Amino acid sequence: MLKKMKFISVWIIALLTVVILPNVIGASSTKSKIPVSETGFDTHITNNSLAVSPDEQIAVVSDSREQSVLVYDLTKGKLRKKIDGFGSPRNIVFIDGGSEFVVSDSTLGTLRFYSTKNFTLKDEVVVGPGAFGTAVSPDGKILYVNNQAHNSVTFVDLEKRKPMAVITGFAQPRQGIKVSPDGKYIFVTNFQGDKVSIVDAATQKIIREISGFSMIRGISITADGGTLYAANSGRNSISAVDTLDGNIKSEIKVGREPYGASLSPDNKLLFASNKAAIRLT
Repeated sequence: MLKKMKFISVWIIALLTVVILPNVIGASSTKSKIPVSETGFDTHITNNSLAVSPDEQIAVVSDSREQSVLVYDLTKGKLRKKIDGFGSPRNIVFIDGGSEFVVSDSTLGTLRFYSTKNFTLKDEVVVGPGAFGTAVSPDGKILYVNNQAHNSVTFVDLEKRKPMAVITGFAQPRQGIKVSPDGKYIFVTNFQGDKVSIVDAATQKIIREISGFSMIRGISITADGGTLYAANSGRNSISAVDTLDGNIKSEIKVGREPYGASLSPDNKLLFASNKAAIRLT
């Protein structure tokens, strides 16, 4: 896998990615609008997100410093829609075969569900201030949400649109969260402590940790579940980790302060977005 993998590092200006990117169990879904905070909940933490629809027709982009997300038509290369009203949009993910996309917001503490057809707000789920990275289970039934402020991960039932469990024991889980291809394990980054916690999805417990990173950011997992790629913004590299034994197999230099590590669908390319550098290998 490592010998065949090509690593592409892309220059990012001010964290705008241009390539592929409290205990609230009783919280309920609501479609009412929540006022945007004037100051923001955690504006000292900046990140961006980009998600492409399964049919590759549209892309949705966010910058946590902007109170809006942008929807682009990829076939025409034009802006389709600017959606306002966010506090600190953190992550974007498509669900239900691409019919909807979800935007997490750490200031509002919500997940907002939008129609891909007309970009209207369909639903809103409260998960608490600090909501950050998101990932969907392979069967599309559960959305896992990092909360960097409360050091937790929330399991959200996508059919009922409400939280079903909150797992604690993390240390500032931010944008990095992925689910193994078989859905059995959830890989959660901990910015504090520079480690990845592995959660058993069935028991909802942390079963082990992988360390050895430096200011860890985005992560990806290969289709066979055997390798995890992690962006080290602290040492300007991507770590390739064996998920079975937790050992770092290789370290790839990609530029200054990589924030993303995204695999192409065929697993042949790894895109590494950098804050202030360019390198193509």
